[in-house]
Amino acid sequence: MIDFNFLAEFSRVNCIGICAFLVPAILIATLLTIILTVLRRPTYQLQSVVGIASILAVVMILHVYTWFLVGVVLAPTYILLSLAITSLVTNFTAIFVHKHFMNSPSLANKI
Repeated sequence: MIDFNFLAEFSRVNCIGICAFLVPAILIATLLTIILTVLRRPTYQLQSVVGIASILAVVMILHVYTWFLVGVVLAPTYILLSLAITSLVTNFTAIFVHKHFMNSPSLANKI
């Protein structure tokens, strides 16, 4: 059985390492999502990147939540939470925009 107290303590003890990995990974995955959307890549490619970025963002939200549980309410916790939520919103918006792009004719056909 999973011991959530152990996972929360592990998250708090290794905060610098977790954040040092998650922040760039979230930024790169979200940027890749935006690039794939603009380039109109196939849906399966976009969905795999969105899935990875969403998992990373949810892990960041859970990591920040462990700090809220012990009462740490500082600017970095809100900044990291904002980063994760912005990434989730951007990734899910990219899916809807991608569907709109794929259903609309290309700009080359309009000229």
